[in-house]
Amino acid sequence: MRTPALLALVLMLALASEAQPQKLVKQDSLHAVPAPVLLDTTGMFIERYAKVGDDMFVAGQPTERALRELKAQGVVTVVNLRTPPEMARVGFDEEKLVKELGMRYVYLPSRGGEGEFAYSPETLRKFTEAMMSSNGKVLLHCTVAWRASHLWGAYLISRGVPVADALTHARAINLMDDHRMDNGVQPIESFLGRKVL
Repeated sequence: MRTPALLALVLMLALASEAQPQKLVKQDSLHAVPAPVLLDTTGMFIERYAKVGDDMFVAGQPTERALRELKAQGVVTVVNLRTPPEMARVGFDEEKLVKELGMRYVYLPSRGGEGEFAYSPETLRKFTEAMMSSNGKVLLHCTVAWRASHLWGAYLISRGVPVADALTHARAINLMDDHRMDNGVQPIESFLGRKVL
């Protein structure tokens, strides 16, 4: 008699835990991260659009429509990794639109190499500040979600996610770690300031 009741209790607890929100914003540490769900990019993003948990999106360049729809879905912080020359080709003023929509705009231009746009632990620190201070959902984007995947993976590692799990997670979005820059050093490693691959 106890076995069916015990099984029912275990099943009920398992279902309840699955129904719990999977929050990633404002988390001091993360040990497990829900798998990213790739969403349709049509009319919304140049390439790649992934939802992670209940409050995080990692994507390529959003369109004006995408920003408006994300605002309606509760996104309050937009983190952009594209450089000024890249943004000049977008066709609309992203920062202005984000602010008009009442969202916070965090600009962390990163392109690799040396100089002001180098991938660095400082960029990871600033992204972490944005994640910890956001009062709602966050969009992290670059052009095709490649740089964003690298920064997202570095963030996961810095919050306690095991390296192998963080890499698997970022690869599912658009890590493309066979695409090497900066003398064979991956952006994820430059963001962390250490080797991981």
